[in-house]
Amino acid sequence: MSDLSDIRVFLAVAKQRSFTAAARQLSMTAPSVTRAVSALEADLGVQLLLRTTRQVSLTSAGAVYAARIEPLIHQFDEAREDLREQHGDVAGLIRLNAPLSLGQHILPDIVTGFRAEHPGTRISLSMTDRLIDIVTEDFDLAVRVSEPPRDKSTIWRRICPVRRVLVASPGYLARFGTPQTPDDLDRHGCLAYDGEAVAETWELSSEGRTRKVRAGQSLAANNGEFVARLAENGEGIALLPLFIVEDALARGALVQILQGWEAPQLWLTLYYPPYERLPLRVAKFSDFFESYVTETRPL
Repeated sequence: MSDLSDIRVFLAVAKQRSFTAAARQLSMTAPSVTRAVSALEADLGVQLLLRTTRQVSLTSAGAVYAARIEPLIHQFDEAREDLREQHGDVAGLIRLNAPLSLGQHILPDIVTGFRAEHPGTRISLSMTDRLIDIVTEDFDLAVRVSEPPRDKSTIWRRICPVRRVLVASPGYLARFGTPQTPDDLDRHGCLAYDGEAVAETWELSSEGRTRKVRAGQSLAANNGEFVARLAENGEGIALLPLFIVEDALARGALVQILQGWEAPQLWLTLYYPPYERLPLRVAKFSDFFESYVTETRPL
């Protein structure tokens, strides 16, 4: 009878269309993946995959088998999770996505603390500043720093506001002067922090007044740490979340400007696929995450 682990390996190869990619996903060696699929084919007595030097594809028998067996594997996993949860056992894989800058700042301590309480859990973390599709890209939850959620196809949990500040290096301000009003920013180099690395518009408000400033005409990037370093190097003025620049502000590498003007508030939010019921491991991780960023390490 086929080993369940061999079936899981086959499904990974079928989805990735690659033995190498499946091996990376499963933390296995490529030869081990090949042996598992060969063992399954030998047990079933049919060829499931067509292998060429360029790609891997399903045979007709492989496509039928994958379509029949994958729902059964999901049901098996759900039954096991249900049984564990009934006994309060927090275990299993949590597939997590987070922005690069935020992930580097807070997630190591969160993951370490959570796994100390729940050693049966495994964490698969993908960090990217690209806005992922949590449903099609197969994550259990995603951390986002963005404007208030508008996506109605997912479940979201708003954690806390994330403040943004305008910063520049002392050297830059000494050369070009310190802006006194947002109108002065038109004469300065304003660095854009945008998910697509294109120019952005800053909307700044103070006491009922609003001004819009175009940023990124010369320099734009999709990573906040990189933009902060550009600002430290004297390349211009940046509008960034405080958690990214707080260390540079503390050591004087950056200074805050136009403190009476605020950008629209961003929110730290957890997004989930449209679960019928949030898995216990995901719910527990979410609670731990919220406690950490609101009590232990406020943003």
